[in-house]
Amino acid sequence: MPPKIVGDARPNSFEFETEALIKASGFREYDARWWFGHAGSAQPPELNLIGVQALGMGLGTLIRRLGAGPDIVSGHDFRSYSLGIKLALVSGLMAAGARVKDIGLALSPMAYFAQFALDAPSVAMVTASHNENGWTGVKMGAARPLTFGPEEMSALKQIVLSGDFDLAGGGSYEFVSGFRETYLDDLVGNKRIARKLRVVAACGNGTAGAFAPQALERIGCEVIPLDVELDHTFPRYNPNPEDMQMLHAIRDKVLETGADVGLGFDGDGDRCGVVDNQGNEIFADKVGVMLARDISSQHPGSTFVVDVKSTGLFNTDSVLRANGATTDYWKTGHSYIKRRVAELGAVAGFEKSGHFFFNPPIGRGYDDGLITAIAICEMLDRNPKSSMADLYRALPLTYGTPTMSPHCADEVKYGVVERVVADFQAMKQEGATFAGQKIADLITVNGVRVVAEDGTWGLVRASSNKPELVVVVESPVSSDRRQQMFEAVDAVLRRSPDVGAYNQTF
Repeated sequence: MPPKIVGDARPNSFEFETEALIKASGFREYDARWWFGHAGSAQPPELNLIGVQALGMGLGTLIRRLGAGPDIVSGHDFRSYSLGIKLALVSGLMAAGARVKDIGLALSPMAYFAQFALDAPSVAMVTASHNENGWTGVKMGAARPLTFGPEEMSALKQIVLSGDFDLAGGGSYEFVSGFRETYLDDLVGNKRIARKLRVVAACGNGTAGAFAPQALERIGCEVIPLDVELDHTFPRYNPNPEDMQMLHAIRDKVLETGADVGLGFDGDGDRCGVVDNQGNEIFADKVGVMLARDISSQHPGSTFVVDVKSTGLFNTDSVLRANGATTDYWKTGHSYIKRRVAELGAVAGFEKSGHFFFNPPIGRGYDDGLITAIAICEMLDRNPKSSMADLYRALPLTYGTPTMSPHCADEVKYGVVERVVADFQAMKQEGATFAGQKIADLITVNGVRVVAEDGTWGLVRASSNKPELVVVVESPVSSDRRQQMFEAVDAVLRRSPDVGAYNQTF
């Protein structure tokens, strides 16, 4: 008999030890994230181990109903509680008849690679990515190289919360030893660079510390390690290459050592952040433009996919136009961009958060921060007379912000965004002035991107995996216009009392 599913149960209680706690809001658009808690935390947990087991039962049921077959890869990131969560998930998967191939401690892209290498259609990677300690989650898929989108996540949520499990039994478990070496061997292959690059490899004490330095050394880089020791307390900062604290640490190390480039990896290794040799932190969308220039010079007529948070340069850059490149702006989210890359047969997809997707001949379609890092090193190798700063300066100048995330509870954030979209639509219809100019365009494929007459734009959308909104602003004109747009967008947001403080500004 399956466990009773509940949305609330307090630790140190009979209910917590006998019922499956699994909060409904943890089922996000394209993965699952819950507050699991840690010692000393006052915030009540949203998930317990029995709830994780129920999630495994639901996932095993879903992949069977999707016709994906019973074989599934599992792995876990480097958190103090991730192994226990994975084993609870595995027990639920096996109860539903899944044949689990466990690759152990892993990066998310290593788990995606295992789907190909171990001939397993499905994956369940236990990771909270870059989230703070206390968070956990699962990245899932049943059709390599894709991960679940809203349709699959909604189906999974319904199965789990209603207890609609097919507990067929007959599952099995296999631990795949030595798979780290298999992944690294495939990753570096015959890739070797002739240019002697000095590279800062920053891992924020996350899982990538066991992978990134070795991969970069094997292609011929001189690696300068920064916070590569595995330490699940994350003593300096969260491993998040979008976070300015991590980027500033990389910048300082690059300037201290005279490195050619600084590369930073998030907690599960599917994203890569970049700092040039002069200490400039390059936002991922600009890195994408640089890589698109390089790739389209080798593969003229290339198609790229980027998310709505990304710079307008993908549409206006003269080099990309000369190379015959075309770009499709799509919904933010690694699952959305990954699917769109596959649908269009694009050579690559770039997301402003740092998720980069490379189709053959560069990759297999999934996001891998180490493949991104190698692509950057190869780009520098193909431009031996140019530094990373030279390549960055060659881009047309724009004035952008980091991705800013004011707090907004999961239960209300989508309603807030709907209200913001309606406000902007009303302003445009009335011909009102916004941020000093009329609204030239509204892009509402994912939240709202409001574009002024001079090309300055601001984006508001709901975060898919945290209780936050997402705000990004860019101007091709000046930093003053960027500031003006930010203040105008923020004023619209402040009409909702549910919008809290920003995690960072610029």
